[in-house]
Amino acid sequence: MSDAAKLKQYRNDAKLAKERPDNVKYLHNSGKGLSERVVKEISYMKNEPDWMLQIRLRAYQTFLKKPTPRWGGDLSGIDYNDLYYYMKPTDKVANDWKDVPKEIRNTYNKLGIPQAEQKYLTGVMAQYESEAVYHSLEEKMEKIGVIFTDMDTALKKYPDLVKKYFSTVVPAGDNKFSALNTAVWSGGSFVYIPEGVRVDFPLQAYFRINAEKAGQFERTLIIAEPGSFVHYVEGCTAPQYASASLHCAVVEILVKPSARVRYTTVQNWSKNVYNLVTKRTFVYEEGTMEWVDGNLGSKLTMKYPSVFLLGRKAKGDILSVAFAGKGQHQDAGGKAIHGAPETSSTIISKSVSRDGGRTTYRGMVKVPKGIHDVKSNVVCDALILDEHSRSDTYPIMDIRESRVNIGHEASVGKVGEEQLFYLMSRGLSESEAMSMIVSGFIEPIAKELPVEYAVELNRLIQLSMEGSVG
Repeated sequence: MSDAAKLKQYRNDAKLAKERPDNVKYLHNSGKGLSERVVKEISYMKNEPDWMLQIRLRAYQTFLKKPTPRWGGDLSGIDYNDLYYYMKPTDKVANDWKDVPKEIRNTYNKLGIPQAEQKYLTGVMAQYESEAVYHSLEEKMEKIGVIFTDMDTALKKYPDLVKKYFSTVVPAGDNKFSALNTAVWSGGSFVYIPEGVRVDFPLQAYFRINAEKAGQFERTLIIAEPGSFVHYVEGCTAPQYASASLHCAVVEILVKPSARVRYTTVQNWSKNVYNLVTKRTFVYEEGTMEWVDGNLGSKLTMKYPSVFLLGRKAKGDILSVAFAGKGQHQDAGGKAIHGAPETSSTIISKSVSRDGGRTTYRGMVKVPKGIHDVKSNVVCDALILDEHSRSDTYPIMDIRESRVNIGHEASVGKVGEEQLFYLMSRGLSESEAMSMIVSGFIEPIAKELPVEYAVELNRLIQLSMEGSVG
């Protein structure tokens, strides 16, 4: 099959998966609106221990008290009483792809789940609405103590581990949306890597919002014991509706001494989704955390992966790419908080806006007094493709120690007529030339992705440039 034919097939599959919701009958639906009754109902349906119910109830009260942030994107379109907070699509998590309900399986077939599993047999988890519907982990990984399952199963099988680490990195009171997630969380991934164990293939998770006015509130918790390594990859999608849906996730990661974790996201929510995510990691002595964050879809994204460098020689890298088209605002970036000497961080942000889209870089580097010999470098580059689009930069550099090496650079550019003329003189259309320029612009991010996901990111960029996605 030619590249053009492959792109056409990919376009058709992507549009079908995004635009056509599947006719799924839910085993349970909490109904619209949020209340203490709904919080209790979620916990009851999951047969949770009382300590988790109490965490939920306290978080719900915190959510009610916390104000809606006014410093980011426009959140006025969220009607919390017009959302479904818990929708259960199946009564079990399948370990064999054939056991997933047919309607759900068809959706994921369009999104490439079986092909991904054939490529990387280490582990795959798929979540549909509020619950995981499929999970697979290679047997030899289980034998050496690796745990990769959905959070609901982890709470039942490993309650002591969940209780020890849950809400320790991102407490419910951190912000309004972390409180909401803690109150109504459902699904998400639980990953535990034993000391000294290296998982050499990515663990993969796929999240799908299918219903109109649905909320998805997955909770992901990753614990990497000393000297271990894991790469976790997630993808996200939803069909297009006229009314808004809400994706409000929390990701907590603990990187123990000399461990390394890489967390990769390729997000392609449809343009009716508010994507409000809190992602944070604690990194201890000589540990390394790498965030690779791709944001293409959603009506509004507010997401700032953070590293708290708490041990000497801890390292954190944040690579972020955002693409905003018509009706989109990508408010993204990263935060590096240096809490120990000799720590280092890098934040690289690339953003593209077109057709009136808006991108925002929002970042922070913080070095308290006495935290010496710190190195940090921030680079944020924006590409604006027309006169109707916009890009903003809000960097915070809170440096209170003189014995540090801190760098910051930013650039905003437009596609030059000479670039377009040169490429079009070589036989490319204007759309193809623009796509090539944008692909080159985001190349520093794409090259950090696994090959399968780098190809997907570039294809999604091409589709977005043609106005075919969303």
